[in-house]
Amino acid sequence: MTSLRFALSLAALLAAVPALANSLVAPGPATGIAKSSFSAAPTSEWNRLSARESKKAETWTLDGPDLNRVVFFGGIAVGEPLFREFDKKKQPLPRVTPNMLITDIPVLLETSYRSRGLVSQFNVDTIEPATVGGHKGVRFTYRYVRADDVERKGEAMGAIVKGQLYLTTYEAPAIYFFDRDLEKFRQLAGTLKM
Repeated sequence: MTSLRFALSLAALLAAVPALANSLVAPGPATGIAKSSFSAAPTSEWNRLSARESKKAETWTLDGPDLNRVVFFGGIAVGEPLFREFDKKKQPLPRVTPNMLITDIPVLLETSYRSRGLVSQFNVDTIEPATVGGHKGVRFTYRYVRADDVERKGEAMGAIVKGQLYLTTYEAPAIYFFDRDLEKFRQLAGTLKM
Protein backbone atom coordinates (compact mmCIF):
# COMPACT_ATOMS: atom_id res chain seq x y z
CA MET A 1 0.00 0.00 0.00
CA THR A 2 2.87 2.38 0.79
CA SER A 3 4.42 1.92 -2.65
CA LEU A 4 1.02 2.60 -4.26
CA ARG A 5 0.70 5.86 -2.31
CA PHE A 6 4.24 6.79 -3.30
CA ALA A 7 3.52 6.06 -6.96
CA LEU A 8 0.31 8.11 -6.88
CA SER A 9 2.04 10.98 -5.10
CA LEU A 10 4.87 10.93 -7.62
CA ALA A 11 2.41 10.87 -10.53
CA ALA A 12 0.53 13.85 -9.05
CA LEU A 13 3.75 15.76 -8.53
CA LEU A 14 4.96 15.11 -12.06
CA ALA A 15 1.60 16.16 -13.49
CA ALA A 16 1.82 19.46 -11.57
CA VAL A 17 5.27 20.33 -12.92
CA PRO A 18 5.16 21.65 -16.49
CA ALA A 19 7.37 19.69 -18.84
CA LEU A 20 9.88 21.41 -21.06
CA ALA A 21 8.29 21.45 -24.47
CA ASN A 22 11.24 21.18 -26.80
CA SER A 23 10.17 20.71 -30.39
CA LEU A 24 11.59 19.51 -33.67
CA VAL A 25 12.32 21.97 -36.48
CA ALA A 26 11.91 20.00 -39.70
CA PRO A 27 13.86 20.79 -42.88
CA GLY A 28 12.19 23.52 -44.91
CA PRO A 29 10.85 27.01 -44.23
CA ALA A 30 10.63 28.10 -40.59
CA THR A 31 9.05 31.47 -39.81
CA GLY A 32 8.49 33.60 -36.73
CA ILE A 33 11.83 32.57 -35.22
CA ALA A 34 12.46 34.25 -31.85
CA LYS A 35 8.96 35.74 -32.05
CA SER A 36 10.19 38.06 -34.79
CA SER A 37 10.31 38.43 -38.55
CA PHE A 38 13.33 36.09 -38.63
CA SER A 39 12.87 33.12 -40.95
CA ALA A 40 15.18 30.40 -42.18
CA ALA A 41 15.10 27.23 -44.24
CA PRO A 42 17.12 24.53 -42.46
CA THR A 43 18.32 21.62 -44.60
CA SER A 44 18.39 19.21 -41.65
CA GLU A 45 16.43 18.68 -38.45
CA TRP A 46 17.16 20.87 -35.42
CA ASN A 47 15.74 20.79 -31.90
CA ARG A 48 14.10 24.03 -30.72
CA LEU A 49 14.58 24.42 -26.98
CA SER A 50 11.70 25.75 -24.92
CA ALA A 51 14.03 27.56 -22.50
CA ARG A 52 14.76 31.06 -23.82
CA GLU A 53 17.62 33.50 -23.20
CA SER A 54 15.03 36.29 -23.41
CA LYS A 55 11.58 36.99 -24.84
CA LYS A 56 13.17 37.77 -28.20
CA ALA A 57 15.59 34.84 -28.39
CA GLU A 58 15.28 31.24 -29.50
CA THR A 59 17.81 28.40 -29.25
CA TRP A 60 18.23 25.50 -31.68
CA THR A 61 20.59 22.57 -31.18
CA LEU A 62 21.58 19.33 -32.87
CA ASP A 63 22.97 17.42 -29.87
CA GLY A 64 22.18 19.57 -26.82
CA PRO A 65 23.09 23.15 -25.89
CA ASP A 66 26.43 22.21 -24.30
CA LEU A 67 27.62 20.52 -27.51
CA ASN A 68 26.26 22.88 -30.17
CA ARG A 69 23.73 25.65 -30.22
CA VAL A 70 22.41 28.36 -32.46
CA VAL A 71 20.73 31.31 -30.80
CA PHE A 72 18.54 33.69 -32.78
CA PHE A 73 18.05 37.17 -31.28
CA GLY A 74 15.19 38.67 -33.27
CA GLY A 75 14.15 42.30 -33.39
CA ILE A 76 15.98 43.59 -30.31
CA ALA A 77 14.82 47.21 -30.10
CA VAL A 78 16.73 50.27 -28.93
CA GLY A 79 17.00 50.18 -25.14
CA GLU A 80 16.65 46.40 -24.88
CA PRO A 81 19.35 43.92 -23.81
CA LEU A 82 20.10 40.65 -25.60
CA PHE A 83 19.45 38.53 -22.52
CA ARG A 84 16.85 38.44 -19.79
CA GLU A 85 17.94 40.62 -16.88
CA PHE A 86 17.88 39.11 -13.42
CA ASP A 87 18.91 42.21 -11.45
CA LYS A 88 18.54 45.48 -13.38
CA LYS A 89 19.88 47.60 -10.51
CA LYS A 90 22.95 45.62 -9.46
CA GLN A 91 23.82 43.90 -12.74
CA PRO A 92 22.37 45.90 -15.63
CA LEU A 93 23.05 44.47 -19.07
CA PRO A 94 24.26 46.49 -22.05
CA ARG A 95 21.52 47.55 -24.43
CA VAL A 96 21.00 48.26 -28.08
CA THR A 97 21.61 51.98 -28.62
CA PRO A 98 20.03 54.32 -31.16
CA ASN A 99 23.39 55.13 -32.79
CA MET A 100 24.64 51.53 -32.82
CA LEU A 101 26.78 50.52 -35.80
CA ILE A 102 27.08 46.98 -37.12
CA THR A 103 30.69 46.98 -35.88
CA ASP A 104 29.31 47.43 -32.34
CA ILE A 105 27.45 44.09 -32.46
CA PRO A 106 30.45 41.93 -31.42
CA VAL A 107 31.13 44.29 -28.50
CA LEU A 108 27.48 44.07 -27.41
CA LEU A 109 27.66 40.26 -27.36
CA GLU A 110 30.97 40.25 -25.47
CA THR A 111 29.88 42.78 -22.85
CA SER A 112 26.57 40.97 -22.42
CA TYR A 113 28.39 37.69 -21.68
CA ARG A 114 30.79 39.43 -19.31
CA SER A 115 28.01 41.37 -17.53
CA ARG A 116 26.10 38.18 -16.84
CA GLY A 117 29.22 36.56 -15.40
CA LEU A 118 28.94 33.70 -17.89
CA VAL A 119 32.54 33.71 -19.02
CA SER A 120 35.99 33.96 -17.52
CA GLN A 121 37.55 34.81 -20.90
CA PHE A 122 36.08 36.19 -24.13
CA ASN A 123 38.02 37.09 -27.28
CA VAL A 124 36.69 38.37 -30.59
CA ASP A 125 38.99 36.89 -33.24
CA THR A 126 37.71 38.22 -36.57
CA ILE A 127 35.19 40.79 -37.77
CA GLU A 128 34.20 41.23 -41.40
CA PRO A 129 31.36 42.74 -43.43
CA ALA A 130 28.62 40.31 -44.45
CA THR A 131 25.20 40.21 -45.96
CA VAL A 132 22.67 38.94 -43.44
CA GLY A 133 19.22 38.17 -44.79
CA GLY A 134 19.77 40.60 -47.64
CA HIS A 135 20.91 43.40 -45.31
CA LYS A 136 24.30 44.97 -44.69
CA GLY A 137 25.72 43.27 -41.62
CA VAL A 138 28.71 41.77 -39.89
CA ARG A 139 30.15 38.29 -39.40
CA PHE A 140 32.51 37.66 -36.50
CA THR A 141 34.21 34.78 -34.74
CA TYR A 142 34.99 34.52 -31.06
CA ARG A 143 36.21 32.22 -28.30
CA TYR A 144 35.25 32.05 -24.66
CA VAL A 145 35.67 29.94 -21.53
CA ARG A 146 32.86 29.36 -19.02
CA ALA A 147 33.11 28.16 -15.43
CA ASP A 148 33.38 24.55 -16.68
CA ASP A 149 36.81 25.44 -18.21
CA VAL A 150 35.76 24.21 -21.66
CA GLU A 151 36.88 26.51 -24.44
CA ARG A 152 34.07 27.22 -26.85
CA LYS A 153 34.23 28.84 -30.25
CA GLY A 154 31.53 30.90 -31.85
CA GLU A 155 30.58 32.42 -35.16
CA ALA A 156 27.88 35.06 -35.42
CA MET A 157 26.10 37.15 -38.01
CA GLY A 158 24.19 40.31 -37.22
CA ALA A 159 22.46 43.25 -38.85
CA ILE A 160 20.44 46.25 -37.81
CA VAL A 161 17.16 46.37 -39.72
CA LYS A 162 14.69 49.24 -39.22
CA GLY A 163 16.43 50.16 -35.96
CA GLN A 164 16.27 46.64 -34.53
CA LEU A 165 19.11 44.16 -34.01
CA TYR A 166 18.97 40.71 -35.58
CA LEU A 167 21.78 38.42 -34.44
CA THR A 168 22.43 34.72 -34.90
CA THR A 169 25.18 32.95 -32.98
CA TYR A 170 26.61 29.45 -33.29
CA GLU A 171 28.65 28.07 -30.38
CA ALA A 172 30.24 24.71 -29.61
CA PRO A 173 33.26 23.29 -27.78
CA ALA A 174 36.45 24.17 -29.66
CA ILE A 175 37.52 20.54 -29.68
CA TYR A 176 35.67 18.55 -32.35
CA PHE A 177 32.08 19.89 -32.16
CA PHE A 178 32.66 23.43 -33.47
CA ASP A 179 34.31 22.30 -36.70
CA ARG A 180 31.95 19.35 -37.10
CA ASP A 181 28.81 21.48 -37.25
CA LEU A 182 30.11 24.81 -38.58
CA GLU A 183 28.96 24.13 -42.16
CA LYS A 184 25.47 23.22 -40.94
CA PHE A 185 25.30 26.61 -39.22
CA ARG A 186 26.60 28.41 -42.29
CA GLN A 187 24.01 26.69 -44.48
CA LEU A 188 21.29 27.72 -42.03
CA ALA A 189 22.62 31.29 -41.76
CA GLY A 190 22.69 31.54 -45.55
CA THR A 191 18.89 31.13 -45.60
CA LEU A 192 18.10 33.79 -43.00
CA LYS A 193 15.54 36.46 -43.83
CA MET A 194 14.00 39.23 -41.79
